[in-house]
Formats: sequence, C-alpha cells, structure tokens
Amino acid sequence: MNTVTDYFGSLVFDDRVMKATLSAKVYASLKKTIDEGTELDIGVANAVAAAMKDWAVSKGATHYTHWFQPLTGITAEKHDSFISPSPDGGVIMEFSGKELIKGEPDASSFPSGGLRATFEARGYTAWDPTSYAFIKGKTLCIPTAFCSYGGHALDKKTPLLRSMEALNKQALRILKLFGNDSVKRVTSSVGPEQEYFLITKEMYDQRPDLRFTGRTLFGAKPPKGQEMDDHYFGVIKPRVAAFMEELNDELWKLGILAKTEHNEVAPAQHELAPIYTTTNIATDHNQLTMEIMQKVASRHGLVCLLHEKPFAGVNGSGKHNNWSIATDAGQNLFSPGATPYENAQFLLFLCAVIKAVDDYQDLLRISVATAGNDHRLGANEAPPAVVSIFLGDELNAVLEAIENDTPYKGTEKTQMKLGVDVLPKFNRDTTDRNRTSPFAFTGNKFEFRMLGSSNSIACANIMLNSAVAESLKIYADRLEGAEDFEVALHDLIQKTIKEHKHIIFNGNGYDESWIKEATEKRGLLNYHTTADCMPHLLDKKNVDMLTSHGVFTEAELKSRYEIMLENYCKTIIIEAKTMVDMAKTQIAPAIEAYTADVAKSAVAKKALDSALACSYETGVVRKLSALTDCIATKAEELEEALISLDDAEEIGAESIMIRDTVLGLMSELRVACDEAETLTAKSYWPMPSYADLLFSVK
Repeated sequence: MNTVTDYFGSLVFDDRVMKATLSAKVYASLKKTIDEGTELDIGVANAVAAAMKDWAVSKGATHYTHWFQPLTGITAEKHDSFISPSPDGGVIMEFSGKELIKGEPDASSFPSGGLRATFEARGYTAWDPTSYAFIKGKTLCIPTAFCSYGGHALDKKTPLLRSMEALNKQALRILKLFGNDSVKRVTSSVGPEQEYFLITKEMYDQRPDLRFTGRTLFGAKPPKGQEMDDHYFGVIKPRVAAFMEELNDELWKLGILAKTEHNEVAPAQHELAPIYTTTNIATDHNQLTMEIMQKVASRHGLVCLLHEKPFAGVNGSGKHNNWSIATDAGQNLFSPGATPYENAQFLLFLCAVIKAVDDYQDLLRISVATAGNDHRLGANEAPPAVVSIFLGDELNAVLEAIENDTPYKGTEKTQMKLGVDVLPKFNRDTTDRNRTSPFAFTGNKFEFRMLGSSNSIACANIMLNSAVAESLKIYADRLEGAEDFEVALHDLIQKTIKEHKHIIFNGNGYDESWIKEATEKRGLLNYHTTADCMPHLLDKKNVDMLTSHGVFTEAELKSRYEIMLENYCKTIIIEAKTMVDMAKTQIAPAIEAYTADVAKSAVAKKALDSALACSYETGVVRKLSALTDCIATKAEELEEALISLDDAEEIGAESIMIRDTVLGLMSELRVACDEAETLTAKSYWPMPSYADLLFSVK
C-alpha cells in the first residue's frame, strides 16, 4: 500500500516533475521567472507546455483549462481537449506555449462592475507560473489571472499578486537599511483554518432554504445545542472520519498541506487546517479545498455547508487567516527572537502592522464583508466588527517601555507544574492566545479571525499586504534620508506606538463594555453590516493608497464596490424570496392542517362529553391561528418590501433599504414560524428540524 510520501503531490506539475521533464536550461529559465519575476521566453513556454501535456496525458488527462478566480468568489474553468486532427484521419495530442500562456474565455457573463459593456465579451486568462498546474479528474488545470479586453483585473488573483509585489518592494527597502543586502525577495505566507458543517444529503434535499441559500432561514432551537461543549475536540464519528480520510487523500494528491482536523464547537461542525504556504498558492489551495470538501461529502451521502451561519443559535463557521512574511532565506520577519526588546528589525515590522491595521481598519472590515459573515461578527462566537490587535503581555510590556523610554524588565519564564511527577515539565508561553481578538499576534504570525468560511482569502490578504506595504513605504522614506539611523529608528517606533496604541486591546472582545470603549473612547470603527462598510472602499485615503502601490486602479475599485454590494443585495433578496415561498407553500399549510386536526379532536371530545373543556386543544388552536395570521401578514409585508427595492436609484441605496427594512421583516417572519414549529406536531412539520440536522450524522 502506498504511503502519503509516495502519492503526495502526484497530481501536481511541481518542482520535482519540472526537474525530471525539462532540460536544465529550460528549468533554470522558468525558475528565474518564478523566483525573480523575469519575463517568460516563448521558447521556454513551448518546452514547458510540451512537458506539461505529456505528463498530464500520462496521468489520464484529455483536456486542459485555464483555472481562474473571477469576482463571483468561486473558481471558473473552460475545458479544451488536447486533440488536433492528423492527416491520416486520426488525432494527435498537442499543447503549445501560446495556449499555455494565454486563454480567451468569454468574459461577458462574469461580474465586472461596469469595467466593460455586456456586449464586450472578450476576456483573457494569463498563466501564473508561480502556482503549480494540477490535474483534476481528466483535466489539466493551469492557474491563471483573468482580465478584460481593456486590461482591467476581473479576478481576485491579479490584485493579490500585485499586493505581494508591493509588500516585497517596500520590505526589501527596510531590510537594506538593516544591512540585509543579500535578501532578494520577501513573501507573505498564509495558513487558512477552514471551518464547515456536515449534514446528511437526505435532510438537505428536504430544506429549500439550504438548497437555495446555503443556510437555514427557519428552525426552532433544539433541546440541546452546544451548551455542553462536548463536541469540541470530541471523538470524531465514524462517518465523519471516513469523509476526512478520503478528503485528506484527495488534498494530498494535489499537494495541499492538510495538517489538522477536529470537531469544532457546534454540533456537526468541523475544521481543517493546512501548513503555511505562499499566499497566492494558499489562496489557490483553499479554493480547491472548499470544492473538494463538497465533492467528497457528496460521495459519502453528506453535504458540506460552507455558509458562515447555516444554523441560528449555534456557532457559525469562520476561516482564520494566519499571516506572516518571510525572506527568501527563510527568515520570518515576525519572529521576535529570545529578546524582542533588542530586536529592532522585528519591532519595526511589528509597528508597521500596528500602523497598517489602525490606518486601514475599514479596509480589513471590507475585506471580510458578506451578507453571510454579517451574521457572525460580534455574535459572541467570532470577533466583533470592531478591528483591534492582540499582542499579549510580553510585547505589550516591550512597547510600553519604548513609548515611555523606561527600562524593559523582561518577562520571567514560568515553569508549568502539574502536580504529577511523571508528567513532563515545560515553560509556559509568555503570552496567551486571545480567541476573541480580530487580529492576534500568536508567536511569529498574525491570526486574522474575521474571515467567513466561504470567503476567498484573497481579499483579506490583498488588504493586509497593501496596508503593511504602505506603512513600510512611509518608514523607508523617513529612514533612508535620516542623518542618524539609530535615533531616527527609535523615534519612529516610539511615534508609531504613541499614535496607534489605541488599536491594541488584550482583553475580552466579546464584552459589550469593550465595544463601548472602542467606539466612544478610542474612536475605532464599528461597521455592523456590509452595507455600512462597503462605501468606504472608495474613501480617498483608501483609493490613494491602493492605487499608489499599483494593487488596483481606481476603475477596478469602483467595480468591486458595485460587485460586492450587488452580491450582498442579491444574496439577501434570494433569502427573502425563499422565506416567503416556504412560509406560504410549506409552513402555513402545515400549521393549518395540524390546527384543523386539533380542532376536529376537540369537537370529537365534546361530542363524547359536552362537559369537557378541551382547554389543551382550544389553547393550541388559538395560538396557532394567531401565528398563522401573523405569518401571512409578515410574508406579505416582506413581499412588499422586496417590490419597493425597485425604486432604489443605485446599489448603495438598495443596500441601505435592505439593511433597514428587509432584514428586520425577515427576522420577524422567522420568529413567528419558529414559534409555530414548537407548537406543531413533528409529523406535520414539512422539513427536518434543527435536532434532525445537527445530530443526524453518526
């Protein structure tokens, strides 16, 4: 039986395969393009294409596709076969460098936010040689960027690569100031922890809300949810373990570094975490991970739910974005070392992050803004919508000493004593982990915890890379011209701490008093919904910063504002229409049927004994009759509110109408339906309950 080391990456045209299939000259040229960003020669492209095709065909592939990430938030692909006609009436398998480098998918049906007219259909995909090609099914998938005929980025990959280049450029300037002239490249790396739910396919098919929207729009709270904390890190059920085993195999074949798996807090919720890798590759891998999760689940009679809040009353699912930056020599620039107080280079990079997060709180909030994620943020299960940084006791003490020009006393190592001689002794970490912080330093990386489970990680990392690049640029501009580097460095670090320490919070982010302190005393931003934060994407400071680093053009930013708000509006409109349909055609008729049968029962009992009060039946009939009327009224009000959206003159106004009116009516309709569920016999209720959904997988 093959071991993991035998088949890991077996479906990837990775460095091992390139070394084995390319000539030394072609391999060296391609590696220079990948490592240093030099232009790709067409002769090299032809050689790579031929080797890639031969390798793929040997693995059973018959087609190739330029695999890209449009602004839909998912991936896209158009398959072309390798076959070309031969003179004898047969076919030959061909693939050229031109076909490898560029594709021309129809761009007319992808979101563009006004970057092109509908009739302007031509778009281009361009090979990203920094991300390995891979085989999925019988298709060779070539990771690519996607742009319009006019050259505007229509995808998430292109701005991500631009942001990585911006960060690299500014970080190299800083490192040179510290004498690190040998460093050629600085790269951001990410390890995204992916949370998800598993339910049975049979029950999923009986829930129109799950099928149309990915989440339950109705559902009374079950007798048991996550109150006992018994699911978290609990024994993995056999059916789930079988799913996880196959999922790991599929991911490992694609070179995806799936590492950690466990049960999460809510019933039916689980998590998968990978080892860190370069940000653009991690983005590709996470998109593949979500796709493969759903495919593998289907083979096990399950459905993988990636919505941020598929069930009310239990935790939703996030995607913790563990982010760091390192040099090509492998030095992690966020590693404080044994004496962080004396590590000036680390402190400057730390300050760059603190400044970036404070200056661009709004961009970080925008980067995770979706209709689904709005349900999580600040809901006592995820970080609040207020952005803050957790540093821990040791770094906090270091920064306070620098700010006040006082000696740093250090943090004494404490040995953990567990009271049992046979157990090993070890030193306690100098900082705890804060699970309530949106942006927490966790040793040699930052954990950005606001992402929703279905989000592409590209958006968050674009903003992180860009904001930190801006901080580093400001620092480099000041330090490169300084007469005394050491004095200027000290003053710059001290100034950053004084101006931006209000973004640092080491306490409980779930505490309501923190939100009050953050907004009223510290002046931090608190954008509750996507409709609140999205307009700030076009604030001058944000446009100036992102365009100055070449991450976006102004037109591309305007397009993303339109697309993201449009997605927000469409998502909620679909949910609202689904609620109305379910209330009218399923829930109300079920309540009516049960009410009628209870009323008949009361009549039958009265016939037997006219003295019987039938108080139970009478009470049920009265309550359900009132709820049925309420449901009908609320459904009608919601329908009218949806119709009124047609009066909105532009997408921003429509999003505000949805925020202020539609969401409230949806909540009111749900409350009435959920109460009715608790009074209606289970045999009459038209769909599986929360108890069924959350506890059905054994």
